[in-house]
Amino acid sequence: MSLFEKLENIVGAKHVIREEADLQGFVKEWRDKFEGRALAVVQPKTTEEVAAIVKLCAETKTPLIPQGGNTSLVGGSIPFMGGDELVLSTSRMNRVREIDRLNGTMTVDAGCILQNLQEAAEEAGFMFPLRIGSEGSCQIGGNISTNAGGVQVLHYGNTREQVLGLEVVLPDGRIWDGLTGLRKDNTGYDLKQLFIGAEGTLGIVTGAVIKVYPRPAYQQVALAAVPSVEAAVEFLGLARRMSGDQVTAIELIPRICVDMVVRHVPDFTDPTPAHYDWHVLVELSSSATPDLKDLMERILAEGFEEGIVLDAVVPASEAQQKHLWRLREEISAAQKPEGGSIKHDISVPVSRFADFIREADIAVKKIVPNFRSVAFGHIGDGNVHYNPLQPVDMDREEYLSHWAEVSHAVHDIAVGMRGSISAEHGIGRLKTEDLKRYKPPVEIELMRRIKQALDPEGIMNPHKLLDD
Repeated sequence: MSLFEKLENIVGAKHVIREEADLQGFVKEWRDKFEGRALAVVQPKTTEEVAAIVKLCAETKTPLIPQGGNTSLVGGSIPFMGGDELVLSTSRMNRVREIDRLNGTMTVDAGCILQNLQEAAEEAGFMFPLRIGSEGSCQIGGNISTNAGGVQVLHYGNTREQVLGLEVVLPDGRIWDGLTGLRKDNTGYDLKQLFIGAEGTLGIVTGAVIKVYPRPAYQQVALAAVPSVEAAVEFLGLARRMSGDQVTAIELIPRICVDMVVRHVPDFTDPTPAHYDWHVLVELSSSATPDLKDLMERILAEGFEEGIVLDAVVPASEAQQKHLWRLREEISAAQKPEGGSIKHDISVPVSRFADFIREADIAVKKIVPNFRSVAFGHIGDGNVHYNPLQPVDMDREEYLSHWAEVSHAVHDIAVGMRGSISAEHGIGRLKTEDLKRYKPPVEIELMRRIKQALDPEGIMNPHKLLDD
């Protein structure tokens, strides 16, 4: 019996995809940077089916690529061109298994779309705070495997801090049931942490127990114009002090991003008060402070007095608040029509946020003098998406030929500030060489030992994260 026949016996013939045309959505990254070829795509429905597939791959030494919503920005879920890798899609694993209202947890399948989990939590009177631009298509298993961040990390933490328990299929096909909702368990190694952020290289996450929180009764958003990135960082401190730390999100948005969104997003009107170079989108949330609009206006007034706020928009309706958030959410898509973009997902201490952008601009200008600086992101956790854009008079391919040189310069600056070359997107295929360049050798050695211990045959997402 062939491998394909055995796979069909596990999941059914229609859930083993082999036709070239049908494979395209699984072997190409949405940004078109990475493309590969797959032996097939298999779509299990249950953890037991995943375990049977992994066991079969272990026996036949077939490389296995776990894939969720295929929204990776670093090629982490895309096969290589060899055509010998099996893609395992978790898209059919989409059950909310349990909502425990008293414990404040949800137990979910790995293939649940993030937005659906947010809606399920809201229907139960809670909120799940992971908010990212791809939430309409990304899956929670992928979020866990890449330790996704998003706009509310400042207040709630990243994905790692939202996970209490995991269910994982190990590289030999055994199932580790760690689906606990405990907040305290001091009985040795916290094994779930091995798989959070491991990008599918140590096993396949099939289920999770995640935290949910009381839904805020009140929210208020504002868009403030600020004179500089330094002022934006100062405004963060002011807003946290005056609100009693009710700031749940704060995003830096430069003028170039506003212009791109207005140009390329249909029917989007410019919400900014005037033509300023820098803006801050800030959100307050509370279950106990009804008049957040008044509080927001007092914060902005104080910022104006201190010279760190130039102007502001304070929306009066929920629709207007959503319009401001749409500005931030559309930035990534609006960059694509502008040409080549050399993307970086950097984190530095919040106190060095402005220093990083300034020094990175200087470094990139030496390589590509007329590049367009695009720097936006999460001020509150030091995560800047630094995406220098091709000059208007330069060919796209010519510009992208500078990728390695530009990235090394940018990453050198981030690491020199005790920062990270990947704040929330992971390593995938894109940054394996960079990881070896910047990680201390002892850390690389420890990671390799863990990989060898759990996946000695190297079948789990090979050549991703650690390029073995």
